[in-house]
Amino acid sequence: MKRSLMARLWPNATALVLFVVFTFPVYWMFATSLKPTGDIIADTPVFVPTDITFDHFKKALDADHFWTLVGNSLTVTVLAVVFSLVIGLLASFALARMRFKGRRGFLLTFMIAQMAPWEVMVIAIYMIVRDADLLNSLVPLTAFYMVMVLPFTILTLRGYVAAVPKELEESAMVDGCTRRQAFVKVIFPLLAPGLMATSLFGFITAWNEFPLVLILNKDAEKQTLPLWLSSFETTFGDDWGATMAAASLFAIPILVLFVYLQRKAVSGLTSGAVKG
Repeated sequence: MKRSLMARLWPNATALVLFVVFTFPVYWMFATSLKPTGDIIADTPVFVPTDITFDHFKKALDADHFWTLVGNSLTVTVLAVVFSLVIGLLASFALARMRFKGRRGFLLTFMIAQMAPWEVMVIAIYMIVRDADLLNSLVPLTAFYMVMVLPFTILTLRGYVAAVPKELEESAMVDGCTRRQAFVKVIFPLLAPGLMATSLFGFITAWNEFPLVLILNKDAEKQTLPLWLSSFETTFGDDWGATMAAASLFAIPILVLFVYLQRKAVSGLTSGAVKG
Protein backbone atom coordinates (compact mmCIF):
# COMPACT_ATOMS: atom_id res chain seq x y z
CA MET A 1 0.00 0.00 0.00
CA LYS A 2 2.79 2.42 0.92
CA ARG A 3 4.66 1.57 -2.27
CA SER A 4 1.53 2.19 -4.35
CA LEU A 5 0.97 5.51 -2.56
CA MET A 6 4.56 6.61 -3.20
CA ALA A 7 4.28 5.56 -6.84
CA ARG A 8 1.35 7.96 -7.23
CA LEU A 9 2.81 10.69 -5.03
CA TRP A 10 6.10 11.26 -6.86
CA PRO A 11 4.63 11.93 -10.33
CA ASN A 12 2.00 14.25 -8.84
CA ALA A 13 4.58 16.10 -6.74
CA THR A 14 6.88 16.46 -9.76
CA ALA A 15 4.00 17.76 -11.89
CA LEU A 16 3.09 20.26 -9.17
CA VAL A 17 6.68 21.55 -8.94
CA LEU A 18 6.91 21.93 -12.72
CA PHE A 19 3.55 23.70 -12.78
CA VAL A 20 4.74 26.22 -10.19
CA VAL A 21 8.08 26.76 -11.95
CA PHE A 22 6.52 27.43 -15.35
CA THR A 23 3.52 29.47 -14.20
CA PHE A 24 5.24 31.66 -11.61
CA PRO A 25 6.85 34.02 -14.20
CA VAL A 26 3.43 34.54 -15.79
CA TYR A 27 1.86 35.21 -12.40
CA TRP A 28 4.67 37.60 -11.48
CA MET A 29 4.17 39.51 -14.72
CA PHE A 30 0.45 40.02 -14.12
CA ALA A 31 0.96 40.72 -10.39
CA THR A 32 3.65 43.33 -11.08
CA SER A 33 1.41 45.10 -13.58
CA LEU A 34 -1.17 45.61 -10.81
CA LYS A 35 1.24 46.87 -8.11
CA PRO A 36 1.95 50.53 -7.34
CA THR A 37 5.44 51.65 -8.30
CA GLY A 38 6.47 51.73 -4.64
CA ASP A 39 5.70 48.01 -4.21
CA ILE A 40 7.53 47.15 -7.43
CA ILE A 41 10.83 48.77 -6.39
CA ALA A 42 10.52 47.84 -2.69
CA ASP A 43 13.43 45.92 -1.13
CA THR A 44 11.02 43.26 0.14
CA PRO A 45 9.14 41.57 -2.72
CA VAL A 46 5.37 41.84 -2.62
CA PHE A 47 4.12 38.48 -3.90
CA VAL A 48 0.40 39.22 -3.52
CA PRO A 49 -0.61 42.77 -4.48
CA THR A 50 -3.01 44.27 -1.96
CA ASP A 51 -3.08 47.88 -3.17
CA ILE A 52 -4.13 47.22 -6.77
CA THR A 53 -3.78 49.93 -9.41
CA PHE A 54 -4.56 50.02 -13.12
CA ASP A 55 -2.41 53.08 -13.84
CA HIS A 56 0.22 50.96 -15.57
CA PHE A 57 -2.36 49.50 -17.95
CA LYS A 58 -3.67 52.98 -18.68
CA LYS A 59 -0.14 54.16 -19.50
CA ALA A 60 0.38 51.18 -21.79
CA LEU A 61 -2.94 51.67 -23.58
CA ASP A 62 -2.26 55.39 -24.03
CA ALA A 63 1.20 54.80 -25.50
CA ASP A 64 1.94 56.14 -28.98
CA HIS A 65 0.79 53.95 -31.88
CA PHE A 66 -0.52 51.19 -29.57
CA TRP A 67 -3.73 50.44 -31.46
CA THR A 68 -1.97 50.83 -34.81
CA LEU A 69 0.59 48.22 -33.75
CA VAL A 70 -2.16 45.92 -32.50
CA GLY A 71 -3.69 46.06 -35.97
CA ASN A 72 -0.31 45.45 -37.59
CA SER A 73 0.43 42.42 -35.40
CA LEU A 74 -3.01 40.91 -35.95
CA THR A 75 -2.82 41.50 -39.70
CA VAL A 76 0.55 39.87 -40.32
CA THR A 77 -0.05 37.06 -37.83
CA VAL A 78 -3.52 36.04 -39.00
CA LEU A 79 -2.60 36.25 -42.69
CA ALA A 80 0.59 34.25 -42.17
CA VAL A 81 -1.31 31.53 -40.28
CA VAL A 82 -4.14 31.35 -42.82
CA PHE A 83 -1.80 31.17 -45.83
CA SER A 84 0.41 28.56 -44.15
CA LEU A 85 -2.62 26.42 -43.27
CA VAL A 86 -4.01 26.52 -46.81
CA ILE A 87 -0.68 25.73 -48.47
CA GLY A 88 0.34 23.28 -45.75
CA LEU A 89 -2.94 21.35 -45.91
CA LEU A 90 -2.70 20.84 -49.67
CA ALA A 91 0.99 19.92 -49.51
CA SER A 92 0.52 17.54 -46.57
CA PHE A 93 -2.33 15.75 -48.36
CA ALA A 94 -0.16 15.27 -51.45
CA LEU A 95 2.75 13.98 -49.36
CA ALA A 96 0.60 11.60 -47.33
CA ARG A 97 -1.65 10.21 -50.08
CA MET A 98 0.35 10.41 -53.30
CA ARG A 99 3.55 8.72 -54.43
CA PHE A 100 5.73 10.74 -56.78
CA LYS A 101 9.38 10.98 -57.73
CA GLY A 102 11.43 13.09 -55.32
CA ARG A 103 8.92 12.75 -52.49
CA ARG A 104 11.53 11.77 -49.89
CA GLY A 105 13.84 14.56 -50.96
CA PHE A 106 10.95 16.98 -50.69
CA LEU A 107 10.28 15.83 -47.11
CA LEU A 108 13.97 16.03 -46.26
CA THR A 109 14.08 19.62 -47.55
CA PHE A 110 11.25 20.62 -45.23
CA MET A 111 12.92 18.92 -42.26
CA ILE A 112 16.17 20.76 -42.93
CA ALA A 113 14.26 24.04 -43.32
CA GLN A 114 12.59 23.39 -39.97
CA MET A 115 15.93 22.76 -38.23
CA ALA A 116 17.94 25.57 -39.82
CA PRO A 117 17.89 28.89 -37.93
CA TRP A 118 16.41 31.57 -40.15
CA GLU A 119 18.65 34.20 -38.52
CA VAL A 120 21.47 33.13 -40.86
CA MET A 121 19.42 34.57 -43.74
CA VAL A 122 18.73 37.97 -42.19
CA ILE A 123 21.20 39.84 -44.42
CA ALA A 124 19.88 38.15 -47.57
CA ILE A 125 16.27 38.86 -46.51
CA TYR A 126 17.06 42.52 -45.90
CA MET A 127 18.73 42.89 -49.30
CA ILE A 128 15.81 41.23 -51.09
CA VAL A 129 13.25 43.43 -49.36
CA ARG A 130 15.35 46.57 -49.90
CA ASP A 131 15.84 45.86 -53.61
CA ALA A 132 12.09 45.23 -53.96
CA ASP A 133 11.42 48.60 -52.28
CA LEU A 134 9.30 46.94 -49.59
CA LEU A 135 11.00 48.22 -46.46
CA ASN A 136 8.54 49.53 -43.84
CA SER A 137 5.79 47.37 -45.29
CA LEU A 138 3.68 44.59 -43.78
CA VAL A 139 3.80 42.51 -46.97
CA PRO A 140 7.31 41.03 -46.52
CA LEU A 141 6.64 40.41 -42.82
CA THR A 142 3.55 38.38 -43.68
CA ALA A 143 5.41 36.43 -46.37
CA PHE A 144 8.42 35.60 -44.22
CA TYR A 145 6.30 34.72 -41.18
CA MET A 146 4.38 32.30 -43.38
CA VAL A 147 7.64 30.77 -44.62
CA MET A 148 8.85 30.40 -41.03
CA VAL A 149 5.85 28.32 -39.90
CA LEU A 150 5.15 26.49 -43.17
CA PRO A 151 7.62 23.57 -42.72
CA PHE A 152 6.22 22.72 -39.28
CA THR A 153 2.67 23.02 -40.62
CA ILE A 154 3.32 20.65 -43.51
CA LEU A 155 5.16 18.04 -41.45
CA THR A 156 2.56 18.08 -38.68
CA LEU A 157 -0.49 17.98 -40.92
CA ARG A 158 1.08 15.19 -42.97
CA GLY A 159 1.04 13.00 -39.87
CA TYR A 160 -2.64 13.78 -39.24
CA VAL A 161 -3.59 13.08 -42.87
CA ALA A 162 -1.63 9.80 -42.87
CA ALA A 163 -3.44 8.73 -39.69
CA VAL A 164 -6.85 8.95 -41.40
CA PRO A 165 -7.62 5.53 -42.97
CA LYS A 166 -7.71 5.55 -46.75
CA GLU A 167 -10.79 3.35 -46.59
CA LEU A 168 -12.88 6.32 -45.40
CA GLU A 169 -11.93 8.32 -48.46
CA GLU A 170 -12.41 5.33 -50.78
CA SER A 171 -15.84 4.59 -49.30
CA ALA A 172 -16.94 8.15 -49.92
CA MET A 173 -15.75 7.94 -53.52
CA VAL A 174 -17.61 4.64 -54.00
CA ASP A 175 -20.76 6.37 -52.72
CA GLY A 176 -20.44 8.95 -55.48
CA CYS A 177 -18.14 11.65 -54.10
CA THR A 178 -15.32 13.04 -56.16
CA ARG A 179 -11.87 13.09 -54.63
CA ARG A 180 -12.28 16.75 -53.75
CA GLN A 181 -15.68 16.13 -52.17
CA ALA A 182 -14.31 13.16 -50.21
CA PHE A 183 -11.52 15.36 -48.90
CA VAL A 184 -13.84 18.21 -47.90
CA LYS A 185 -16.61 16.07 -46.37
CA VAL A 186 -14.62 13.19 -44.85
CA ILE A 187 -10.93 13.99 -44.40
CA PHE A 188 -11.07 17.68 -43.54
CA PRO A 189 -13.39 17.36 -40.47
CA LEU A 190 -11.08 14.72 -39.00
CA LEU A 191 -8.09 17.06 -39.31
CA ALA A 192 -9.50 19.59 -36.83
CA PRO A 193 -7.04 18.71 -34.00
CA GLY A 194 -4.07 19.05 -36.37
CA LEU A 195 -5.33 22.33 -37.77
CA MET A 196 -5.78 23.70 -34.26
CA ALA A 197 -2.30 22.62 -33.15
CA THR A 198 -0.52 24.02 -36.19
CA SER A 199 -2.48 27.27 -36.17
CA LEU A 200 -1.62 27.78 -32.49
CA PHE A 201 2.08 27.19 -33.19
CA GLY A 202 2.01 29.51 -36.18
CA PHE A 203 0.20 32.23 -34.27
CA ILE A 204 2.65 32.13 -31.35
CA THR A 205 5.66 32.12 -33.69
CA ALA A 206 4.48 35.06 -35.78
CA TRP A 207 3.05 37.01 -32.83
CA ASN A 208 6.32 36.84 -30.85
CA GLU A 209 8.77 37.42 -33.70
CA PHE A 210 11.08 40.36 -32.95
CA PRO A 211 14.38 40.57 -34.94
CA LEU A 212 12.91 40.56 -38.44
CA VAL A 213 10.54 43.47 -37.89
CA LEU A 214 13.34 45.32 -36.11
CA ILE A 215 15.48 45.08 -39.24
CA LEU A 216 12.88 45.59 -41.95
CA ASN A 217 10.52 48.14 -40.43
CA LYS A 218 12.07 51.29 -38.97
CA ASP A 219 8.87 53.29 -39.31
CA ALA A 220 7.16 53.30 -35.89
CA GLU A 221 3.71 52.96 -37.44
CA LYS A 222 4.75 49.88 -39.46
CA GLN A 223 6.15 47.88 -36.57
CA THR A 224 4.50 45.23 -34.39
CA LEU A 225 3.86 44.76 -30.69
CA PRO A 226 7.12 42.97 -29.75
CA LEU A 227 9.05 46.14 -30.58
CA TRP A 228 6.50 48.21 -28.69
CA LEU A 229 7.36 46.31 -25.49
CA SER A 230 10.86 47.77 -25.54
CA SER A 231 9.60 51.37 -25.58
CA PHE A 232 8.86 51.75 -21.85
CA GLU A 233 12.16 53.30 -20.87
CA THR A 234 12.72 56.55 -19.01
CA THR A 235 15.73 58.67 -18.17
CA PHE A 236 15.97 56.81 -14.88
CA GLY A 237 15.69 53.30 -16.33
CA ASP A 238 12.90 50.92 -17.26
CA ASP A 239 9.33 51.60 -16.21
CA TRP A 240 8.69 48.08 -14.92
CA GLY A 241 5.04 48.64 -14.07
CA ALA A 242 4.16 49.82 -17.57
CA THR A 243 6.45 47.18 -19.10
CA MET A 244 4.70 44.37 -17.21
CA ALA A 245 1.29 45.81 -18.08
CA ALA A 246 2.29 45.98 -21.74
CA ALA A 247 3.61 42.40 -21.60
CA SER A 248 0.33 41.29 -20.02
CA LEU A 249 -1.65 42.93 -22.83
CA PHE A 250 0.68 41.30 -25.33
CA ALA A 251 0.19 37.84 -23.77
CA ILE A 252 -3.60 37.97 -23.42
CA PRO A 253 -4.40 37.15 -27.11
CA ILE A 254 -2.13 34.09 -26.97
CA LEU A 255 -3.71 32.87 -23.72
CA VAL A 256 -7.23 33.37 -25.07
CA LEU A 257 -6.37 31.61 -28.34
CA PHE A 258 -4.73 28.73 -26.48
CA VAL A 259 -7.76 28.16 -24.26
CA TYR A 260 -10.15 28.41 -27.21
CA LEU A 261 -8.20 26.12 -29.55
CA GLN A 262 -7.50 23.59 -26.82
CA ARG A 263 -11.24 23.18 -26.24
CA LYS A 264 -11.90 22.94 -29.96
CA ALA A 265 -9.12 20.37 -30.46
CA VAL A 266 -10.45 18.14 -27.68
CA SER A 267 -14.03 18.36 -29.01
CA GLY A 268 -12.76 17.50 -32.49
CA LEU A 269 -10.95 14.43 -31.19
CA THR A 270 -13.94 13.13 -29.27
CA SER A 271 -16.44 13.79 -32.07
CA GLY A 272 -14.19 11.97 -34.54
CA ALA A 273 -13.84 9.04 -32.15
CA VAL A 274 -17.58 8.46 -31.72
CA LYS A 275 -18.65 9.19 -35.29
CA GLY A 276 -20.06 6.06 -36.92
